[in-house]
Amino acid sequence: MVYLQDYDRIPVRNIYYMLCYAWDRLKEKDEVKVSQSDFSDIYNLLSRVLINNLEKLIKKGFYKEYNVNYKETSTLRGKINFNDSLKHFGFKRGKLYCEFDDFSYNILYNQIIKTILYILIKYKYLDEEYKEKIYEMLNYFEDISLLRLKSEHFSKVKLNKNNLYYGFVLDICQLIFDNCLIDESKGDFLFKDFERDDRAMAYLFENFVRNFYKRECKEFKVYRENINWAEKDSKVDLLPIMQTDISLESADRKIIIDTKYYKNSLSNNYGAEKLISSNLYQLFAYLKNIEYKSDKDINAEGILIYPKTSKELNLRYVIHGHKIKICTVDLNRDWQVIHNRLIEIIRQG
Repeated sequence: MVYLQDYDRIPVRNIYYMLCYAWDRLKEKDEVKVSQSDFSDIYNLLSRVLINNLEKLIKKGFYKEYNVNYKETSTLRGKINFNDSLKHFGFKRGKLYCEFDDFSYNILYNQIIKTILYILIKYKYLDEEYKEKIYEMLNYFEDISLLRLKSEHFSKVKLNKNNLYYGFVLDICQLIFDNCLIDESKGDFLFKDFERDDRAMAYLFENFVRNFYKRECKEFKVYRENINWAEKDSKVDLLPIMQTDISLESADRKIIIDTKYYKNSLSNNYGAEKLISSNLYQLFAYLKNIEYKSDKDINAEGILIYPKTSKELNLRYVIHGHKIKICTVDLNRDWQVIHNRLIEIIRQG
């Protein structure tokens, strides 16, 4: 399997737009107006977006929750722990151990944000303008604790109608955290080259395309689909899960899409270019199993979508009654061109 390691870099703005679709944050997509060449890397762009959104969050007010506190205090609050107070001779010092709730800003949501701001400050390629703004912004986080941040902290975040405005900020924070590396010798933070991280980009490309169609093609139900194997067998639990990247379904069409983020959309067989057989086999297996279980008189269509590298593909076949298309999308083009191309792939059957 060959990925896009040596492919020309995708413009930073396009990666950001792909992220907004993948996160389902289209409202925020156009809040920061950027040209294709405004930013040296995705992390400077994310820093600017984070700063803009934090300014709004600070104006709106930090989200607060009750924290459970347990400490020795001279002020009676909540429940008194007499055992600990006696054990530490608190009575002689006029203090007692108390457990009490405190309505505070110093909670996980804000601690994550403050920690990410400190990480960004230590990023040696961060634009000085953003660094200064982050230093100013940290004044608002003075009473909020830093975390020894771990990935589990993000899974503990629970958004509700009262703190939903934290969602986009925390999405950015998690992406920054997932891609940061510490330089042990200097204490600086470095970042993975996101555009060259093949697995991350393949995952992003799939989620971007799925949510793009969910948003832009309302005539279809868009989802991931588990497909049952055609034959029932006592050993069915040993069979791998057959799950589509993207299924689109309307009253009269069923489309299965597989996204493949490879350097080449064609293989080279003894000097002759051929389609990648494993990708076609996988897509065809989906189509045949859907055909077997479907009670509708609709032949499912299949589409393979690759990023365009050296050659644009617009191939159409009919295989065992199923329409199959192999297409490329040029992620280096202006965003409107990318938008129109994805629509064209679906609507030009």
